[in-house]
Amino acid sequence: MSVVYLGFHFTVEPKDPGTEILIAELGELPFESFVEQEHGVTAYIQQSAYETGMVENLYIVNSPEFTITHTVETIEQVNWNEEWEKNFDPIDVDGKCYVRAPFHEKTNALYDIVIEPKMSFGTGHHETTHMMIQQLLEMDLVGKKTLDMGCGTAILAILAEMKGAQPIDAIDIDAWCYLNSIENAERNHCHHITVEEGDARLLPGRSYDVIIANINRNILINDMATYANCLAPEGYLLLSGFYVDDIPYLDAACQPFGLVFEKKWERNNWASLRYKKL
Repeated sequence: MSVVYLGFHFTVEPKDPGTEILIAELGELPFESFVEQEHGVTAYIQQSAYETGMVENLYIVNSPEFTITHTVETIEQVNWNEEWEKNFDPIDVDGKCYVRAPFHEKTNALYDIVIEPKMSFGTGHHETTHMMIQQLLEMDLVGKKTLDMGCGTAILAILAEMKGAQPIDAIDIDAWCYLNSIENAERNHCHHITVEEGDARLLPGRSYDVIIANINRNILINDMATYANCLAPEGYLLLSGFYVDDIPYLDAACQPFGLVFEKKWERNNWASLRYKKL
């Protein structure tokens, strides 16, 4: 007996940051997959898991700052691979790193990363992931013990290993991300990545040369002391997941822990920062 799904086709205005907030809220519900569209996102949930009012009661749906409408489609059986293939384009970062799905042709890029794009975030399409890839591309990571915090699809951990980092811990609080990160590490023949399900409470007692944290402003600020305590002297902290206007808050959170600002990246109003521990 096939599983019946509901496909919620959302139109979001303004799309950024509305779509990201909407996905974050839906992710707390039993929605299983998200595909970003030109004007919003399509979210899928098993019909048996859906409850009346689930979408209508979301905070962002009732926020005066956004206009969100949706239609619902009943789908008897979803061919997820076909959905992803239709909506996932390969990403070329500075001609050096190529992120693609298994159904895309291989290129001659220096770093060729293959992921199964089961969600839209962490694939390299989002500005924050793109900038973090740029950060890693310009760093010497050979032999560096590395943490990918909020790893998503583990794309950053995979690139770090390709650049010589080891060992690498990849951590995400989301169970789906945990499982998908394991799959993607294996798919890219990585042997130095350990994937864990959890949050910053796993970190006390550990030490890293490089910490990659692509999450959001509030979590980054809340966990900054933990990151700083786990970062070895002369180590690097790479941050993203926030807007340009948030930079002063992140900088204020870093300064008390001897974290010295080194460089900033900006992309479509999103920001990424690099700090070094003295």
